[in-house]
Amino acid sequence: MSTAEPRHGQLRRLMEVVPDIVSELDLESLLQRVLAVACELTGARYAALGVLDEERQELERFITRGIDDEIRAAIGDPPRGRGVLGVLIEHPEPLRLEDVGSHASSYGFPPGHPAMTTFLGVPIRSRGETWGNLYLTEKDAGPFTQEDEEVAVLLAAWAGIAVENARLYDRERHRAEELEHAVRGMRATTDIAKAVGGEMELERVLELIVKRGRALVHARTLIIALLQGEQLIVSAAAGEYEPALLEERIPLEGSIGGGVLRRKRSMRLGDVSEQLRFTLHEHIRAAGGLVVPLIYRGRAAGVLYAFDRQVAGPEFSRDDEQLLESFAASAAMAVAAAQQFTAHGLRRSIEASEAERQRWARELHDQTLQDMAGLRVALSAARRKGTPEALEAVVDDTIDHLAEGINALRAIITDLRPAALDQLGAKAAIEALVERARATPDAPAIDLRVDLDFEEGRASTRQLSGIEEGTYRLVQEAMSNALKHACAGRVHISVVERDGAVHIDVRDDGRGFDTDRDADGFGLIGMRERVALAGGTLDVRSRPGRGTELHAVLPVRRRGDAALAGTA
Repeated sequence: MSTAEPRHGQLRRLMEVVPDIVSELDLESLLQRVLAVACELTGARYAALGVLDEERQELERFITRGIDDEIRAAIGDPPRGRGVLGVLIEHPEPLRLEDVGSHASSYGFPPGHPAMTTFLGVPIRSRGETWGNLYLTEKDAGPFTQEDEEVAVLLAAWAGIAVENARLYDRERHRAEELEHAVRGMRATTDIAKAVGGEMELERVLELIVKRGRALVHARTLIIALLQGEQLIVSAAAGEYEPALLEERIPLEGSIGGGVLRRKRSMRLGDVSEQLRFTLHEHIRAAGGLVVPLIYRGRAAGVLYAFDRQVAGPEFSRDDEQLLESFAASAAMAVAAAQQFTAHGLRRSIEASEAERQRWARELHDQTLQDMAGLRVALSAARRKGTPEALEAVVDDTIDHLAEGINALRAIITDLRPAALDQLGAKAAIEALVERARATPDAPAIDLRVDLDFEEGRASTRQLSGIEEGTYRLVQEAMSNALKHACAGRVHISVVERDGAVHIDVRDDGRGFDTDRDADGFGLIGMRERVALAGGTLDVRSRPGRGTELHAVLPVRRRGDAALAGTA
């Protein structure tokens, strides 16, 4: 089973289309939409969706995309699930092949069938059972990747929820009471999908889940606790609760939440004060409760706790339980996607830090360390000769080399943390950075404009959010890219504070790069993280041979602003 994760772009696009998928109630339109999205996300030329029969032994239906009516007629009867397709039926796990024809179970293709080599198949599950399989073939750029597999698995999971909603809606549409329940369940899934569509920050996703879940079942309080090791950690809450509740830890062993996760079944509580134990018993005073597990791809992610129904309560009904279960299925996938996104960004950040350490290690080894080793050899040779003339010559030469070494080390230290940044501020540090760059051999022409109002009265208006360091580092990284990688002939730099924000613009006429292919370069990752930390925006535009333009906006916060906020 692959453990790779989809790229940020694939995840974002998937979350953008999820609301349309889960809100589609026409099953045929839904299946075609799933195939179209699958092709878009993975670059597959052909896609198919096989629906299993009631015994789940073979395919009852086979829906395709990319094959026209003429080719379909030439192929003849649709497949029933033998060969490689049968492998997914017998073993409902993702299957990725570089050459489908070389698989031991391959039956080959019938006459008139298009040539197909690369293959990716994932099961679609509905309420814990395999409902069908998604097949993708002929990726437009080589074999399918682990990232393609993971995004296909996520799509299949959302498709399973959507399929269940559509089938339930169709089956119960002639029964008013059941129809109302189905629509409410569909809305619960749609609400959370729309709420988190395009949202990747875990904290924000959890906030949306508890607020929407509370409103859905009219609870006085709703809590989400995420699984971490052998404990559940209260990660978000909505409604009435004590602030001390957040970040509390609930052991799995002996707790209601632990039992719900172990059995993967919801539980309604009739006497909360008697049934709750551990931390929740100390913080929650309620008469009715509902505990629902968060399950993603068969694995426990956490628990939703709802307390005191405020309409016709305080106890929750079976309808409430089913509604919150439907909501929890979507919520679990949203949490998993946000956790994957966060973990992916953390790994890339660590990689960027390690790459930076390696660069400094190479600088020190290739220049400073080797120079010092050379001096040692020269001094040792002069000492062996023992003549004053030889010692004097070597000492003179050593003094020159030491001066060069000191300058080299000073440059490295300045790159790591320029003293001017701490002593004089971002404006002086940026100006010194540009002057050093202009002094290097073959330096391009560099135009600089710096206008920072917060430099005046610096002692009383020092930034609380690291704005000065963020401003300096963005200019440093952008200029380094222009000089070292873009081979630019001219660089324009503008750093201006206006309208409560610092606007940073860096343009060069260098070689440029493909922003889609190279979007995860370490330098860009670091810049994005700094901008996100400051609550700003970053826009990088480039094309091969057309230079690069960077525009960042960092909001400015002063000590006076913070003081006013504290008295509001």
